[in-house]
Amino acid sequence: MATSFDQITQRVKQQLLGYTRNQASISYLTAPMGAADISFLADIDTVRSLSRGIVEIDDEMILVKSLDQGSGTVTVFGGLSGTGRGAEGTTPAAHGLDSIITADPRYPKARIKEAINDTITGVYPDVWVFGETEFPYRAARLEYPLPTAAEDVYKVIWNTVGPSGMWEAAQRWRFNPQASTTAGQVLPTPAPTGKSIQILDWGITPGRNVRVTYIKSPDKMVSGSDDFTTTTGLPDRMIDLITYGACWRLLPGWEAGRLQQSSIESTERANLVPTGAASNASQYYLGLYQRRLNEERDRLLDLFPNFQYFTS
Repeated sequence: MATSFDQITQRVKQQLLGYTRNQASISYLTAPMGAADISFLADIDTVRSLSRGIVEIDDEMILVKSLDQGSGTVTVFGGLSGTGRGAEGTTPAAHGLDSIITADPRYPKARIKEAINDTITGVYPDVWVFGETEFPYRAARLEYPLPTAAEDVYKVIWNTVGPSGMWEAAQRWRFNPQASTTAGQVLPTPAPTGKSIQILDWGITPGRNVRVTYIKSPDKMVSGSDDFTTTTGLPDRMIDLITYGACWRLLPGWEAGRLQQSSIESTERANLVPTGAASNASQYYLGLYQRRLNEERDRLLDLFPNFQYFTS
């Protein structure tokens, strides 16, 4: 079953806020909103619960200046300049009818998605993804460019002559992570990338295809509809690992919030929630994350042991 970026974001939010969720003040758009609009229409029955300050619509944070409760018109800070759009480093975007408006979200979606992507890239080099590239072997040519994503080479095989269709392991090759890209020093086709494979095995038949399996870091997710496995290259079973890692990265922010005792709620909760509670919860999720990371690393090493080859 495919799992999208938005679905993983919801999983992380449920872990952080609990399944009963935080009772945030919410409303919804009663008309579509453009990426450059400096006002928007909210439901008049629920918009009264919103206050001046930061609101979240989809992944965008917006700084609100004023609210007309009679019409439900919300004006964005900055007037015609629209400086209230895309607040807190988010990107101004169009929002459709009935999009949820959340006042002062405790964990903005944009921050959760950043933590998810930081965790995805952070699993490397403990857990890696394979990539492949293929090219025809040319007589007297020793060096061939690899994709920029290549961090190391796992194996090199070539398609032998004959009806068997057998792919034989190349015996002598070397990965060059600092290949030249200077014009005139490398062949123009394919274009140089700064990384290359040097084929030193003279037993390969010219014209036959060489297939290089390389190791790379998992790719980040971008769109909310991005499928986890298709985009990152990681298996679905690792979604819980990514969820734990995102929670570990986000929870320490609660400790900083304890220093801001400007509201009655914060002052009262300070006596009930002990110092270090968020840090302890963060360490708990870190333990879950590290255990799952070790499991996945061991599984990967079991499935793909070191490939036997010789280099010189």
